[in-house]
Amino acid sequence: MSQMNNAAVRVIDPVLSTHAQGYSQQKLVGHLLFPRVGVPQRGGQVIEFGKESFILYNSQRAPGTNTKRVQFGYLGKPYALASHSLEGVVPREHVGEAAVPGVKLGQRAVNNVMSSMLLSVEYEQAQLARNPALYPAGQKVDLTAAKWTNPANNPTTDIETGKEAVRASIGMYPNRVVLSAKAFAAAKNNPNIKEHFKYTSAQSVTAEMLAALWDLETVEVGKAVVADAQGVFSDVWGTDVVMAYSADVSGDVNAEQPSFGYTYTLDGNPLVEEAYYDNSAKSWVYPVTYERAPVLSGITAGYLLQNVA
Repeated sequence: MSQMNNAAVRVIDPVLSTHAQGYSQQKLVGHLLFPRVGVPQRGGQVIEFGKESFILYNSQRAPGTNTKRVQFGYLGKPYALASHSLEGVVPREHVGEAAVPGVKLGQRAVNNVMSSMLLSVEYEQAQLARNPALYPAGQKVDLTAAKWTNPANNPTTDIETGKEAVRASIGMYPNRVVLSAKAFAAAKNNPNIKEHFKYTSAQSVTAEMLAALWDLETVEVGKAVVADAQGVFSDVWGTDVVMAYSADVSGDVNAEQPSFGYTYTLDGNPLVEEAYYDNSAKSWVYPVTYERAPVLSGITAGYLLQNVA
């Protein structure tokens, strides 16, 4: 008898798997810098992008001449997807008179699990994006001595410097900026920013207003927090700002599309296996598996501002 493989062992709940794959949290922003892209294997090599991947090529040809050929990206560092699994629990007492939980109770169990898993992904994405050692010289700045909380410093000046650094590196402006919650508070309360808007709006400065001021497609605030073993909370995005040119998260994203980063995700993930009943816990259990790995695929398309607040 042949040995059963993973695909044969698992019995997938297609309804809840589809629900898990579409689940999102508004407070999480890492997907803007690391959009999800499906991969067929658990390991391989990251498709990385140099400056040439962002160049606008001249496609014009004269009669009889060869057509130019271009290839975006090259095989870089190896990657291995990390397998994460958690089980959502529905106590029998919550089911009521029904023999098995309804779809909504199953979705609620899956939602709780996905919230935890997505927070883990957000943390990993932030750790990559906020690591100054990964950025080349000229594409990072430490503003410890020039914080945005000091009225003498202008956030717009620092943002424009970062935009020009990215353009000088890849020939394109960044399209996305992620502000930590503390960085956003420092920016919107900075006198230079408030002065700009005092005659145009009576409302508090918003991320959308900053996007318009800085001429960026998207400005989002990273509000997620994590707790350590002692229960002490900290901001996932610290006091930093990350700007980057990243693939369009709303489109048909593929690994060959030049981008600051991606979240490589095994095709079909996250997946929810068929629920089972645990007699000991007197509960229905929903196993959820999520195999993924955030990767930096085009660090030259990014710029890091550290310790702005």
